[in-house]
Amino acid sequence: MQKFDLIAIGTGAAASAAAFKCRKAGWSVAIIDSRPFGGTCELRGCDPKKVLVGAGALIDALRRMNGKGVKTEKAHIDWGELMRFKRTFTDPVPQKQEEAFQKSGIATFHGVARFAKPGRIEVGSDVLEARYVLIATGAKPQRLDIPGENYLNTSDQFLELDSLPRRILFIGGGYISFEFAHLSARAEAEVTILHRSERPLEKFDPDLVDRLVRKTRQLGIKVELQSVATRIERKDGTFVVCASTARGQREFEADLVVHGAGRVADLDDLNLASAGVQADKRGVKVNEFLQSVSNPAVYAAGDSADTGMPKLTPVAGYGGGIVAANLLKGNHRKVENVPVPTVAFTVPPLAAVGMTEDSAKKQGLRFRVHQEDTASWYSSRRVAEDCSGFKVLIDEDTDRLLGAHLLGPEADELINVFTLAMRTNVSAETLRHTIFAYPTHASDVSYML
Repeated sequence: MQKFDLIAIGTGAAASAAAFKCRKAGWSVAIIDSRPFGGTCELRGCDPKKVLVGAGALIDALRRMNGKGVKTEKAHIDWGELMRFKRTFTDPVPQKQEEAFQKSGIATFHGVARFAKPGRIEVGSDVLEARYVLIATGAKPQRLDIPGENYLNTSDQFLELDSLPRRILFIGGGYISFEFAHLSARAEAEVTILHRSERPLEKFDPDLVDRLVRKTRQLGIKVELQSVATRIERKDGTFVVCASTARGQREFEADLVVHGAGRVADLDDLNLASAGVQADKRGVKVNEFLQSVSNPAVYAAGDSADTGMPKLTPVAGYGGGIVAANLLKGNHRKVENVPVPTVAFTVPPLAAVGMTEDSAKKQGLRFRVHQEDTASWYSSRRVAEDCSGFKVLIDEDTDRLLGAHLLGPEADELINVFTLAMRTNVSAETLRHTIFAYPTHASDVSYML
């Protein structure tokens, strides 16, 4: 039996942040993963996705500028070559990550971690004990509980496709489905999205989502709302997705069906009951210190923790830092209600930080709204983008920003300006009179306030 001060389960942003900081402080640390070391973001999430999306955005930019001084007759995505380029980012990660852990003196274990009892974890034939355990195992696609569910491909599998099928159907209308749909359409695939409710991308501003949905349909992507997948069948080498829709029962044919209908905390293999750790599909139940409410020797961060914060990589790294601080010096650092930007990397991207108009109204706040379609603005016209707009919420009493919602070129970068302003309590008046470099997208900010 091997004993450690800390055992971290997972090798993504949360686990890595905590493991390195505790080891640097002199703790004995072990880290475990049943999958290649590196975590979701670096291997099968944001980083490889952005590589692929970048190619889609480039193709879209060329097509928009066709006839405006740019000739694009032969421009296209070579999927196999693009995938090989993507793997230059992902393939080196597991070895480099493991070597970094080992160089720091962190013991590494490969396999499924399972609690045998509180403080004791089994990994294959290895038995480990620790004063503290950090659960940071990430998330997985939630079960849909429909016949034929085994035919679904996950986002992980989509990111490893050596060739792109001609017809692709995405179940669920979240950011994963929309991002991959936009990419696939630019790579000449026929794409359908089935979404169960009236509005997809539910965490984003509904007015901007409506604009993006119109743009999505203009690309030839079929966005079927109020459509619930009820069965997946395979017939003659083709997948048939049966769905209950507002127009009755319908069938959709595809060569590939992708799960984009939400994710849940990946905790099933841990045998949490043996450690007395309370959890559900949202994650381990934790207090403001990210400590388990039912076992004080266990902490959780990232997608494994039920904090109410967005399930995003920067949040996971933030949580790992909080866990390390509280382990090393006792519980003193709490999860703060900080503004967290989120982006759907469609083309154009959709970005948001802070409150939506609806949530601000429900809280009874006095605020003013600035919104506009910006397709006619210079920053959009110069790249021939006809889908852009914004909505900014400003508190009437304090002149502070409550929320910012952006759609259009560079929205994924510009949202960080608003995030910083909100984090530092910069007033709308101050931001309005800030001198930005021109012509840039940031120079549009003063006109949004």
